[in-house]
Amino acid sequence: MNTLTADYASKQCYEIAITMGDPAGIGPEIICRALSTMSAAERAMAMVIGDPAIYHRAAASVGVELDFVPLEQIESGQDSVAVGVVEVPAGVEIPDGQISAGAGDMAFRCVQKAVELVQAGRAQVIVTAPLNKAALHEAGHHYDGHTGMLASLTGAPSSFMLLASETLSTLHVSTHVSLRDAIDRVTPERIIATVEAGHAHLVALGMQAPRIAVAGLNPHCGEGGIFGDEDSRCIAPAVERLRERGFDVSGPISADTVFYRASKGEFDLVIAQYHDQGHIPVKLIAFDTTVNVSLGLPLQRTSVDHGTAFDIAWQGKADATNMGAAIAYARRLARGAKA
Repeated sequence: MNTLTADYASKQCYEIAITMGDPAGIGPEIICRALSTMSAAERAMAMVIGDPAIYHRAAASVGVELDFVPLEQIESGQDSVAVGVVEVPAGVEIPDGQISAGAGDMAFRCVQKAVELVQAGRAQVIVTAPLNKAALHEAGHHYDGHTGMLASLTGAPSSFMLLASETLSTLHVSTHVSLRDAIDRVTPERIIATVEAGHAHLVALGMQAPRIAVAGLNPHCGEGGIFGDEDSRCIAPAVERLRERGFDVSGPISADTVFYRASKGEFDLVIAQYHDQGHIPVKLIAFDTTVNVSLGLPLQRTSVDHGTAFDIAWQGKADATNMGAAIAYARRLARGAKA
């Protein structure tokens, strides 16, 4: 048992740990707005990760009254927000609404702290505010975003991005890679692993027999090989193997119809073959309420599905609807795990 685990072993476990994301963006503000809508009992089961001074400034920016207290100093029954403290180093400046190495490093260290707290049994589910990939890279942390970072920090061999909404949910075979590379990742093995991860997640949420559709890669699923053979050579065999194992899975289904059919209730989840194939329909239908969920990791994480919005950061304008949805989904995961 490491020092952190030993120190926290007998202490309260929070349902959620919310990371501030890039402090130059809207993350701190939307977190404060979301916290202000919670009851005292709900806030007592949530902690935030980051610099208390930034959170106090963000609360003032959006006009809410919140008290942020370091995790080690929080007292039972105190209507304050517990903070897993990650301070801005002395001498480091983080200009509002701008890309900077200091902001990128803070975003990374907040996620790192959240992972440590979950692994130590101090929190159940991580909720992440948006980070900026350019700032992250400028700080020397060369990840494709939260999902890749979390996979690295936890030693997971791979991970999957789920976009979840009440109307349409998609899980991606690949995400932050070029379209050319995404085509190479359409393999039977990766498709099977993606379906398995999605099925396990939906079952954990209480769904008895999830209905899963697998989108085709090429127009009209290749039209019998005229527009490419990946659908018949890679996707169809994967679906067949899954069906033989008892999964309720259909496909490949042409991408120009499968998302519509799922949005009308025919399927519980669509497996998208690449980033934009899955992101565009979900964001079109449920832009403000779609939640980004990481699957295939040894911990659970939800996130807003938008960026840092530097153009409106620290102006008190940011809408916290999506953060509220990410928090609600995280609570659902935490309580499902307890059940």
